[in-house]
Amino acid sequence: MNRKAVLAAWVLLGATGCAVDDTLDLTSVAPGDSGHQGGIEVLLSSGNIGTADPMVNFSTSSWTLFTATYDGLTAFTKSGPDTGQHVAPDLVTEIPKPTDGGLKWTFTLRSGIRFSDGRELRPKDVKASFERMFKVHGPTTSSQFDVIAGAKDCLDTPETCDLSKGIAIDEATNKLTFTLTEPDPELPQQLGQPLASILPADTPPADVGSDVTKLRSTGPYYWASYDPTDRVVLKRNPYFRSWLPLAAPEGYPDQIVQKFGLEPTDQITAVINGQADLAVDQPPPDRLTEISVNHPGQLHLDQLGHVWYWALNTRIPPFDNLKARQALNYAFDRNSAILQAGGPGLATTTCQVLVPNIPGYRQYCPWTIDPGPDGFGPWRGPDLAKAKRLVAESGTAGAAVSVVPGNNRMHIAMGEYMQTLLTDLGYHATLKPMDEGLQYPFVQNSGNRVEAALTDWSQDYPAPSDFLKVLTSCAAFVPNSDASPNIGGFCDPAVDARMADAARLANTDPEAANAVWAEVDRAVTDQAPWVSMYVPKWIDFTSARLGNYQFSAQFGFLPGVAWLR
Repeated sequence: MNRKAVLAAWVLLGATGCAVDDTLDLTSVAPGDSGHQGGIEVLLSSGNIGTADPMVNFSTSSWTLFTATYDGLTAFTKSGPDTGQHVAPDLVTEIPKPTDGGLKWTFTLRSGIRFSDGRELRPKDVKASFERMFKVHGPTTSSQFDVIAGAKDCLDTPETCDLSKGIAIDEATNKLTFTLTEPDPELPQQLGQPLASILPADTPPADVGSDVTKLRSTGPYYWASYDPTDRVVLKRNPYFRSWLPLAAPEGYPDQIVQKFGLEPTDQITAVINGQADLAVDQPPPDRLTEISVNHPGQLHLDQLGHVWYWALNTRIPPFDNLKARQALNYAFDRNSAILQAGGPGLATTTCQVLVPNIPGYRQYCPWTIDPGPDGFGPWRGPDLAKAKRLVAESGTAGAAVSVVPGNNRMHIAMGEYMQTLLTDLGYHATLKPMDEGLQYPFVQNSGNRVEAALTDWSQDYPAPSDFLKVLTSCAAFVPNSDASPNIGGFCDPAVDARMADAARLANTDPEAANAVWAEVDRAVTDQAPWVSMYVPKWIDFTSARLGNYQFSAQFGFLPGVAWLR
């Protein structure tokens, strides 16, 4: 059976959207079956996961482990029906309705929750955690949590961040009141991200890197050790007791170990041989037929709100020139990326920022031969002749371009294609692959002057702001910072103003707001700060002994809720 036929037989799990659902039965999932507890779950990856600090690390590879260790005030569901598609109360007793026109949210912290060192969670830890988020330059402080009263001052002088105006705490009653400067209906979703994890108040206000002795967690596991050249080990938190299985279920494995340094094909072989339980990296195309035919029960295919793209540095030559950016978009053969990603059964081409299943999405591609009316429609093929005319008009031929992908085989191949294409267009392109754990923070830092960076984005929650505001707003660009998700430094005040219009409309007319977000998506796409390539489907290959596989559209595979038979 050929790969196309095998993959066509899979039923995809579509992410239909996450929401605060008043109908969600918080008691519908029973506590975990302790009879399945035990064993060491082994994950394999080519690169390490970067910093262990949940307020700094914004990569999907780290969030898989963060789901088993940290908690926020809310959480995306980790068990039960529609895993990952709803937001539930986690460290708080319930998700309240906002008051004062949407400006105040009052939460009640659960009693009796302890960190992995035995200390009880207190309201002061919550306030200190949000202040720390600003002090360590958390990637979304300027694009999501900037509406907390006092946040603007924290952005200006993070080292002295004080959110007393924005987060009022009452230690006697366990009450927390968030005061916002403008309504934000997405606050419950934002509070469920690892970036909003609650840590002890005395956690150092700097990126801890791999020094996990400085981290304490409330989840079922804690970081026992982390050697970025070898492995990370999570062990059971002896003080954890599940308070709500939907948000904080019991962990099944005694330990979760992720080993680094294995190529994807070697990961597949180890899982087949029973030496590991999950191949973290995507299977190489030449192994897909084999595992599809011989191990179909171990292959899991899921739909992500996810996009892969090349971020173009809009602040330095040659891509500070709009025509140069447009030229590369016209020239880029998106089918080349699809083939590297495993073929059309595993990915679909895209030209824009928003992805299917995100509100406001409407297929749009001006960067193609034979575009549809007003650009609406799919990508149909490159237009190299138009691209070369635009390069000539831009006057940028001969400019140096550094091409920086990760260092696994698929990403290097994508980098080699980009280097060749840029050379054909008249640029001096140099390929500079980097270790997966180092590449993402490196390309975010504008001081490193990367002209073209291979990167991707997976939804934190299904909202257009989580793509457009987080990745392309002026506020999302932080100069000389390793935590600047607007990698290309794109900034258009007129586009930002329309984002603000959409955010305001969301409080009263969500449908109208989504129409504005669609307009913003087209406006950003026309400015070409990215070469958007494809929307992938996610493949997990697990061991024959692994059961209770659960997948979240936000975080991927959930290692803590899987058991070992």
